Amino acid sequence: MDSEVYVAGIGMTQFGRHPARAVWQLASEALDLALKDAGANAAMIGQAYYSGATQGALQGQYAIPGQVVLSRLGIESTPIFNVENACASGTSAFQLAVQALRSGACDVALAIGSEKMNIEDRARAIALFEGGWDVSRSEQNAALLLALGRGIEPPDGSESPRPYSRFMAIYAAMCRFWMKTFGTTQRQIAAVSAKNHTHSVHNPFSQFRRPFTIDEVLGAAPITYPLTIPMCSPLSDGAAAAVVCTAKGLRQLRGMPTRAIKVAATSIATASAREATEFDKAVCRRAAILAYEQAGLGPSDVSVAEVHDATAMGEIMAVEYLGLTEMGGAGRAAERGDLSIGGSIPVNPSGGLESKGHPIGATGLGQIHELVTQLRGEAGARQVESAKVAIQENGGGSIGYEEAVVTVNIFTK
Repeated sequence: MDSEVYVAGIGMTQFGRHPARAVWQLASEALDLALKDAGANAAMIGQAYYSGATQGALQGQYAIPGQVVLSRLGIESTPIFNVENACASGTSAFQLAVQALRSGACDVALAIGSEKMNIEDRARAIALFEGGWDVSRSEQNAALLLALGRGIEPPDGSESPRPYSRFMAIYAAMCRFWMKTFGTTQRQIAAVSAKNHTHSVHNPFSQFRRPFTIDEVLGAAPITYPLTIPMCSPLSDGAAAAVVCTAKGLRQLRGMPTRAIKVAATSIATASAREATEFDKAVCRRAAILAYEQAGLGPSDVSVAEVHDATAMGEIMAVEYLGLTEMGGAGRAAERGDLSIGGSIPVNPSGGLESKGHPIGATGLGQIHELVTQLRGEAGARQVESAKVAIQENGGGSIGYEEAVVTVNIFTK
């Protein structure tokens, strides 16, 4: 069986608000683009992995969302697996597709995710996030995490009167914990956000394409200190897909694509019991170490990264856990411009979740779309020069002091 696996085709919709389009219609666009990009057709797909985390709660489509969506798109009789793994669902679907190829189950596989999160009842959509931890202990979970922010009092006027997911307050507490522990500043968090919004201007798939300066981010409407609206990802609709192949599968595609990108490593880790300051035991750090070991590479080899920035603070934490800076160093790196396109280690050239959007089941596949585009040298004005090694980090849910799950992938030319 082939051990080498390649991304042969990618496709995605613009992330954003799509009131007139159904989940399957968004998936159809992403699938058509990925198949065309790969030089494949639906009949070549040996297995399909469908990522959708919100369709049961928001559209009432439980149990078989993948079969329902993909049967509309001409994928029938093919084994279809439904994947739900919090905000890491899309990358989990991708990793399972890669595992199928490496096991010899097939030579061409599909990972596809689609979500429609903007519904008339916004409160119902926001309530989804309350299921991202142990719901039988939600008050204890919240108390544990909110306590991280004690010792830094929010200034007057820094709390929004509008309702937001309780996870926004938890992200803010993590910000204040980093402020206390490492000296990270609100301005440095704003620098991450401003950088990502600037990157998004050149991404036609991005939900928001308005540039922000650091001062504009700081002066924007608050959510809860130190977070302002531009520092946080929106509710999004959208779909993304990737066609993955073995070397044998590549030879079956029309024209034997020369633009295929190698999957150098896939890793996944789940939360463990640790103290808040035991950073070396963090789930993201453990997933990163596994991925680097598989690829035979290290942080210094990375050319470009896409990381999970549900808030700008998420990027800071991920960059540090991935070893792209020292612990406590990502905020300063962002302020210096190191994490910008043209800097020493560009992060989220797509604009990240803050700008590109966050349709949960499609999010990780959207990150992969960006990195494959970068390694092909096809990113246009947001192209990272001489990109050869790309790393992706995608996490979700909450257990203890950390994400319930983190996935990391490494791609090479």
